[in-house]
Amino acid sequence: MAALVTLLLSVWFVTLQSRHARGTDSYRRQVSFEYNPGRNESVTDSSSPSVPNVLHVRAVGRNDTIHYLWSTLGAPTVLLVYTSSPSSSLHINWTRLELRDPSSAVRIQPPKSVVYSTAVIFSRLFEYDDVKDTADLSQTPDSSFYPTYQLEDFTWDDVNATLNHSALTAQLRGRNATGQLFDNGSIAFRISAFEGSGRDPDLPHLLHTANSSQLDFVIDGLEPRGNKSRFGLELIALEAEGVRREVRVCTTIDDEYTPSIFQTDKLVAVTGNGSDVLSYLQWKPVAYSSPKAARADSMPSRHYSLRRGRNQSLPASSIAYAFFGPDLRGGSHVSAMNVSFGIAGGELYNSTRYISWSSLIGYGDPPQDSFSVLVIAIMAVALGLPVLLVLLGGAVVCALHRKRLHRGYVAVN
Repeated sequence: MAALVTLLLSVWFVTLQSRHARGTDSYRRQVSFEYNPGRNESVTDSSSPSVPNVLHVRAVGRNDTIHYLWSTLGAPTVLLVYTSSPSSSLHINWTRLELRDPSSAVRIQPPKSVVYSTAVIFSRLFEYDDVKDTADLSQTPDSSFYPTYQLEDFTWDDVNATLNHSALTAQLRGRNATGQLFDNGSIAFRISAFEGSGRDPDLPHLLHTANSSQLDFVIDGLEPRGNKSRFGLELIALEAEGVRREVRVCTTIDDEYTPSIFQTDKLVAVTGNGSDVLSYLQWKPVAYSSPKAARADSMPSRHYSLRRGRNQSLPASSIAYAFFGPDLRGGSHVSAMNVSFGIAGGELYNSTRYISWSSLIGYGDPPQDSFSVLVIAIMAVALGLPVLLVLLGGAVVCALHRKRLHRGYVAVN
């Protein structure tokens, strides 16, 4: 009986976990893309080689709205604004946005509907000659670093040409403004929005919800400046007063969805004692050296200590300043972090000239992978089978014992 109960409970647990693992959360949002909202496209600046890309992703729920604003005006940036109204709207003053101080150029109406806002700026791309083969930014001497690529100085293709309104995808693709070293190479930020929960079909198979968007950072064909080039990306998070960022690492024994990766890293925005998570940037510590993103093409990625406060070198321009204003620059609510790609003794960038790294950005608690059906089934068998064997063994012993007693019994007349 005990074995039967154990197996039934295991099956029930497997069913619940498998539903969660497949992301069957029923909550959905109505998602739409809008390119350069409110801008007169007939007015163009012929002196600027870069397109003023502003992509507004509006995700409307039953009683709220999440606004994502992706832009390459200045450093590539994503601005996330959560409102308590399903009818809140974005307004951009394009004349003010092009000024040295673009404060208040980006607004959400009505202002009182704004519950929370944050921004992540992708500021710099590091390249270094990994002579000692450590794949560690912190152990690399300054003399091994090449001049940093400041992403605010890049020229960017027209994101409108890549919009897929049905698939809810887009791409911000940029090149070094000088044209040197890049040739036909580029970096790109591929954006995916979601109406509901699910799992990305490509490795690392990130689990997403209706409250998140996915970002794939890609280095493709960039000409390396050394024989042992490796790369790192700097990102900067901006928060309002009273909100801080912290890095959390979650480990698991299950790697079914991302083979050989037993960890999830998160850069979360929290208040108070840290129990209330407002937003997150979440990723698996893995990158890929080929567009097909097969397991054989995987390479570890690693993050470094979070740096907080006024000592951060912020880009001169970002659309985040148009929403938060200049007071946020260099304040205590600024956090910076580096992510590098590769492992000591592993494949170098020079051999493939390709790197892709995926992450999720979203509002609220980040989605969390549970044990997969396969692992739970193995655990159920591992736990239930020994109990069943013990019970069967006990039953056999009892039966043999009773049989011996029955043979030795002599009836008395």
